[in-house]
Amino acid sequence: MLLDAFVLIVVAGLFAVVAGVNDGGALLATGLKLPTVRPVTGIVLLAALVAAVPLLTHQVALTFVTRLGSFQDPGGRLAMVIAVVSALTVVGLLSARGRPTSLTLAVVGGLTGAGLGWGLQVSPEWVALVLAFGLAAPFAGGLLAWVLIRVLAATTPARGLWRWHWVGFLLQTLAYAANDAQKMLAVFMIAMGFTGAPVEYTVLVAVLFAIGTLYGLPKAGRTLSREIIASRPPHGVAAELAAGAAVIGCAAVGMPVSMTQAIAGGLIGAGVARGGGRVRWYAAGRIAAAWLLTLPASGLLAWGLALLVKGFASVRVS
Repeated sequence: MLLDAFVLIVVAGLFAVVAGVNDGGALLATGLKLPTVRPVTGIVLLAALVAAVPLLTHQVALTFVTRLGSFQDPGGRLAMVIAVVSALTVVGLLSARGRPTSLTLAVVGGLTGAGLGWGLQVSPEWVALVLAFGLAAPFAGGLLAWVLIRVLAATTPARGLWRWHWVGFLLQTLAYAANDAQKMLAVFMIAMGFTGAPVEYTVLVAVLFAIGTLYGLPKAGRTLSREIIASRPPHGVAAELAAGAAVIGCAAVGMPVSMTQAIAGGLIGAGVARGGGRVRWYAAGRIAAAWLLTLPASGLLAWGLALLVKGFASVRVS
């Protein structure tokens, strides 16, 4: 096995664990105040769908691998390593400063910067399209949640809310597996040179993701379900339903979007619908500022690293 492939496989495994820390906890956090889905049950279901859904559709993974840029061309593996390392670095630095952000945004920025810096073909049309869907997702989640929490309040008594919690959790988990989760599979695609979704790799991704989720659940839960709004169970249920619907709609057209962004938008929309005073706007503003910083920071870091590594490799060869 070539050294660049081995390095990328190691990076891909680390990336799947970090995705679990960053994304998995957020998926479970919205329903913590309504313990219909216990954390262990939720993690098992989440991992099972992350493993199974790409066997049916992996269009979002193909967007990362072939549509944003030509990462299957010579040099694509090293460019992918640089992109993932840059994304993890930016997300780690922001999280350490108490500014949780979108790993998907960071990956899109990293892939764009690394591709340009390495001299690979990058599609500006697809980058712009992905960005447009990414910006729209939290607003779509917020608008849907604003409507859904009013419907839930009018039609569902408190004792019946658990049924909608199950529906919402399953919907957002399915949406994540069909969309956001496939960034993990995309890294293994480049490392191993396949374009399908072999079951051994989808299972490996799911196991690593579950390990990260176990570690990341407490911190993500504090950030999303407690910091953004003064959350009550209906807020979490409305956010789950809204985020799941928004993200699965994007997956249907192969567009990667961030589930954590859609959930955050859903929580804010639900909070506004029940009185804007429930939303902690300062915390929401900090998260939005981190989102805006994530993509350009990842892109610039990846671009600089790609130029540096490529220049160093050229000197050694000559």
